Amino acid sequence: MILTTKTKSTAMKTHQFTRRNFLRGAGVTMALPWLESHNVWGDDPRSNKPASEAPVRLAVVFSGNGFHSKEWWAKGEGQTMELGKVLAPLADYRQKMLFISGLYHEEARKGNIHSSQTGNLLSGAPIASGGEIRSGTSFDQLLAQNYGRSTKVPSLVLGCERSNPSVHKNYSMLYSSHISWNSPTTPTPLEIFPALAFDRLFKDAATPADRSVLDAVLADGKALRRNISSADQQKLDEYLNSVREVEQRIENAGQRGELQGWRPTLTEPNIARPADGIPQDIGEHMRLMCDIITLGFQTDTTRITTLKLNNDHSALRFPNLGSIQQPGNGIDYMIHHLLSHSDKEDWLKVNQFFMEQLAYLAGKLDAIREGERTLLDNTMLLSCSSMMAGAKHDNDQLPILLLGGAGGRIQGGRVLDYRGKPDRQLCRLFLSMMDKMDVRPKSFGDASMMLEEV
Repeated sequence: MILTTKTKSTAMKTHQFTRRNFLRGAGVTMALPWLESHNVWGDDPRSNKPASEAPVRLAVVFSGNGFHSKEWWAKGEGQTMELGKVLAPLADYRQKMLFISGLYHEEARKGNIHSSQTGNLLSGAPIASGGEIRSGTSFDQLLAQNYGRSTKVPSLVLGCERSNPSVHKNYSMLYSSHISWNSPTTPTPLEIFPALAFDRLFKDAATPADRSVLDAVLADGKALRRNISSADQQKLDEYLNSVREVEQRIENAGQRGELQGWRPTLTEPNIARPADGIPQDIGEHMRLMCDIITLGFQTDTTRITTLKLNNDHSALRFPNLGSIQQPGNGIDYMIHHLLSHSDKEDWLKVNQFFMEQLAYLAGKLDAIREGERTLLDNTMLLSCSSMMAGAKHDNDQLPILLLGGAGGRIQGGRVLDYRGKPDRQLCRLFLSMMDKMDVRPKSFGDASMMLEEV
């Protein structure tokens, strides 16, 4: 059901997808990035106003199985904020970080296993067991039904590990595999193939020939280039080059193999490999997805995305990371889920690897200028997991942090600690984040008031 709000801003009402500017080719529509000399965000083209401010975006990045709890901390503020070892890769973004302690979901504590703690992470809803699938519509999809309707793709839901359809202790493992739900009984379809995620952003339909998306719009782009400022010409060239680079990386990555994690019984495929595949290197897979998110936001093709780096109860392995505990080897002697039941050095290294992907995405967003702000400044980048520590399934407080400024609506460089305080529902944060995007339900999950400090 689509939420109706009476408090959406006038800008939100006037920004319609049909009024956007695009480059077009056969079977392809590619939205333009922010340009100072074009009314990209839907301003009236008959006026002489400069292009309006870029919209606020939401990206949720999920890491399964929690973190090294003794090294997940932050204190202080601004550039002098001190970070625990898990968060060390994010040091450059301390002034744009909101570190939040003490929030939790009461409903997630009832099963105390991965599935019952993950399926409602973005909704706070009760979880059904015993063969029934029922959670709650997640807040990203509530936003997609409202705020996301102004874009070609209302929300982009990505992952780097396949969903698991099995059952664990009377709970479906689909809960462990999906954080985005477009209805209480339906997880949002998860795209794990970078090429298909890319196509969803830029292709209207399959084309007869295997053509580059960029090739299909070059002629339109050349015509546009003649009518924009020199600064915008450089911006357009950089944007088109970045699209080409991602296309080439996807093409190369798909040649090498299969997804890391579960090890198949065959070491070589016994059928012809599909043309498009999943990168063998898990780090490259994650970074490709981050690049696609950046392009989606940069072009306003989508404003809402979730990226599930791995499942809760994950089977990923990390041969790309050198082991501290077993020098000379990669960290592939144990799957991620089992590794999470320790506080060893390799577990910390894997944690930092996940934070490096978050830092990579933040860096990509922060490098793109949108008027006086960067794309990161116009984004809410939420990092989350469904438990603090995998060894204890500890979810009485969840590891939550926000990067970005929501278009000047969030002040970074702060630590908010709700431990020992009343009304510390995580859904209060979701209400606050939805408010930054002009969607204001009276309540959500188990919360009826926002976090005033956010």
